[in-house]
Amino acid sequence: MTNRLPFSQACENNKGPILERLREVFNAPGTVLEIGTGTGQHAVHFAAALPHIKWQPTDHPAAAHLAIGRLEQAALPNILPIRELDVSNTPWPTLDFRWAFSANTAHIMAWTEVEQMFQGIGASLPDDGAFCLYGPFRHQGEFTSESNRAFDQSLRSQAQHMGIRDIEDLSALAKAVGLVLREDYAMPANNEMLVFVPVHSTGTRPTD
Repeated sequence: MTNRLPFSQACENNKGPILERLREVFNAPGTVLEIGTGTGQHAVHFAAALPHIKWQPTDHPAAAHLAIGRLEQAALPNILPIRELDVSNTPWPTLDFRWAFSANTAHIMAWTEVEQMFQGIGASLPDDGAFCLYGPFRHQGEFTSESNRAFDQSLRSQAQHMGIRDIEDLSALAKAVGLVLREDYAMPANNEMLVFVPVHSTGTRPTD
């Protein structure tokens, strides 16, 4: 009997393009807080390619076990032990990080959880840090593709609390915790990488 590790085809498809952007942001030593580690595919791929950083995987207590097998198999020295993190349980446990990263979580979380994710990150992100949020997003209520519209309908049919979020609404959450949207990178398959930084960071260039 073969024990297969949990696997996400989406993670396999997008890890390369995401890494190319993360190289630009996570360009110095520091710890990256990953929210929603899932299968651990991103954690292993990014940590292996960015040996100068430490990767702190986290996930909801009900899902944190999914990544353990892959993280243990990879045995990378710069991946820290996974920690359970329910973003809705505030205050968060003490987490020391320079950067934060989350992929394909904002449309799965309830909106209140998205708010709490921004609050938790904003409370601890240093002035030279950044929060990279990857996924599909809407612009002023409009979908960027018909496939994203269909995906949003599929999400809402599964649970009313899910759905693709507006970049303007996310920017408002960021502003409330002292962050600003610096970059909005177009990514393959109608996804985007949003890079939020503290308002007082050097070189901030708001996009809104």
